[in-house]
Amino acid sequence: MLRDPRTTRVTGDATAAIYRRTEDIAAEGDPRRQRDEPVAEAYCWSNLTSGNGSRALWLLLLPFMVVNLAHWMRPTAPGRPRAVRLYGLLVRLVALSLTVLLTAAACEVALDLAAWQCAGEPECSGQRSWLGFLSTAQDGWWSQPGRRLVVAALVPTALVGLLWYLSNRTWSAYESARPLSFDAPERTVAEAEAAATDTEGASSDLDPDLDLDPGPGPAVDGPPTVRPALGRPGFWFGRRLVARLRAAHTAAGFLTVAAAVGGPAARHDRAADGPVPGVLGGALEGALVVGGLVVVLVVCRRGRSERRLDNRIDRAVVTFLPGAALALLLLCAVYASWSRPGWVSDGTLPGEVTFRVLAIGQGVLVTALAAVALSLYTRNPESRTTLYGLGGPAVATLACALGGVMTGGVAQRVADWLDGSGTPGMGRGSVIEGPPVLLSWQASVIPVLLLLLLVPVLTLIVRTARSARRMGPAVEKEYGERRPDPERTRRIARTRATAALTDTAPRLIGALSGATLFLGAGAVAGSWATGQVPGLAMDGAAPVVESLAEAAQSTGSWMVGVGFILFVTWGRRAYRDVSARRTIGILWDVGTYWPRAAHPFAPPCYAERAVPDLSSRMSAWTGRTRGRLVISGHSQGSVLAASAVWQLPDATRRRVALLTYGSPIERLYGRWFPAYFGPVALEGLHRSVHCWRNLWRATDPIGGPVGIEEGGRPEVDRGPLKDPLVYGRTPELPLPEPILGHSDYQADPVFALERAALLERLGPALPRQADGEVQGSSGRSSG
Repeated sequence: MLRDPRTTRVTGDATAAIYRRTEDIAAEGDPRRQRDEPVAEAYCWSNLTSGNGSRALWLLLLPFMVVNLAHWMRPTAPGRPRAVRLYGLLVRLVALSLTVLLTAAACEVALDLAAWQCAGEPECSGQRSWLGFLSTAQDGWWSQPGRRLVVAALVPTALVGLLWYLSNRTWSAYESARPLSFDAPERTVAEAEAAATDTEGASSDLDPDLDLDPGPGPAVDGPPTVRPALGRPGFWFGRRLVARLRAAHTAAGFLTVAAAVGGPAARHDRAADGPVPGVLGGALEGALVVGGLVVVLVVCRRGRSERRLDNRIDRAVVTFLPGAALALLLLCAVYASWSRPGWVSDGTLPGEVTFRVLAIGQGVLVTALAAVALSLYTRNPESRTTLYGLGGPAVATLACALGGVMTGGVAQRVADWLDGSGTPGMGRGSVIEGPPVLLSWQASVIPVLLLLLLVPVLTLIVRTARSARRMGPAVEKEYGERRPDPERTRRIARTRATAALTDTAPRLIGALSGATLFLGAGAVAGSWATGQVPGLAMDGAAPVVESLAEAAQSTGSWMVGVGFILFVTWGRRAYRDVSARRTIGILWDVGTYWPRAAHPFAPPCYAERAVPDLSSRMSAWTGRTRGRLVISGHSQGSVLAASAVWQLPDATRRRVALLTYGSPIERLYGRWFPAYFGPVALEGLHRSVHCWRNLWRATDPIGGPVGIEEGGRPEVDRGPLKDPLVYGRTPELPLPEPILGHSDYQADPVFALERAALLERLGPALPRQADGEVQGSSGRSSG
């Protein structure tokens, strides 16, 4: 970044730090420092998102990250705080269902398939030596069904404990950085009113998205500066909400395991006379229901204050809720371990009902979320918002689908492994009955879903090829080439047409989520109506239908299992291989940019460390030197730069110029997250900083124009830049120039020109030290 091997850390640690060239360490106090060149600083935050290969395991938390994204994708909602709260509530409930789904899947594998079915069948347990002490063939102390369930419950309990530990540990390492408190923090009228009347982040009479920020005085004539939610003091410090949600989700996981352990024993005691009173099991089940209601109530309470820095912790909830759930789990374990000589494990545990209720509940929640989002959009439509405001519900649907595929894939593969040569659920040579029928139906719809997606994918391929052909003459005219090279022209045009595919992604995601919701409903209906796996449910139908059902079932089961394995291995490769990391890096950076406001077990939010770092450095430097600076950012760095600028006091923002290049701030964030990066917010950013310039290329699949216009002419954007810089071979450049796309913007001569222009527009103000002595050098810093 600094283009110099001699660098020195100015401030920060091994995770994220600011560096300078070694020769620039004391530049502010050196009057002989070059007057025409800025003092360059680099903020390195790569260790927040990548690092060692073990972080590939975060990909297993992908459904949690995706549903957390849905929380931030709501449409703009001026004057509708109640609808905003309802939207967030529904997303948090969907997130809670994913935690229960993951825990239930772990219970299905450990308790049902291994401990209940395989250990209860001598033919299956005899082939698995590690199940010998649980096997009924040995008739040992652990062979009773309840005790087998207690032993197997250690697996899902450990999983829930691991998720709690990772969430707590990553908060301490990534998100616990409190913003720097300044001597005279600016406070808007809306913030002052909110601090007195609003304890949950959005009062009934304040705009949930934007605050008016009058500051000491507007820099330009026009409407007052707008400060979006990202500029509020507490936006990047969600400790209170994360702690509450972590306690609730941990308790939900423990309660799910407790229900899986104690439920079968309670049903047995009610159905047969035994040594254990049936009222005891009923009391435990009642306590589990009460605990579940408490968890839902905790999740329903928002507990996030954005308009002030809230460092409080709801200690009663955080301390006692997970502990109470764990105590109930221990009581259920003791209850299930009670000796019941006549109890025999037969059939399967009632996981079918659990997964069916979860699937129906998720469908209802996503449908309600879509209704709220559409209501918000119709009240304040913006043409650039994706899917007419339904981006959040579509992404929430995909999160549920990912959770179902991952959990169902594990259950299917474990059942197939335990059953040996048989096919679980088909009844032909099967030793165990296998996982719930719904999981087989959900796996069967995957090949159908892929076939349906072939139509839009092929359509996009054809459109891209046609668009590339149409661009050919325009490319040759742009470069003024007298003797064009057809192959070179096709390559440039094809790169531009492929980069434009990013703008069609919303339609593809909308089609995918719609088909997923429709096929998921069909899977629930089919499993409910037939009670059999698809291959058996279609027995007696037409031969073609029967063969297609069996093919879909076997192919889908194989695909979810292999896909899960490939998912993990590709994730690890992404952290070891640079090209693979670039492929998914931008999506992962977007997912972990947002705070964990919906799911506490999502991968950590690096912006809660990076944004306070940047804003604190800019405020401290300008306050100490009274200098001016250019903060420049590429790709996701441009989003961090804008977020940090929004956090600055108004007086500091007036001393800052913003240079972005290859920026997805409007092309991706403005369309998918309109409440936070919509046109009003970006225009407010443009008015609040001293000046802003955005560079973009037509060959860039990620970056694009900001689209802010003033007086009928582009005020911010410069582009599209030429890429490649030269069409063919020239005496100065005898070798072909590469098509850079999203990379190496600083290699373009336009970058240096625009940076110099920003420095010139900032004016000749000289920085000075705290004692007021003006330095002899320009001392302007470009980040």
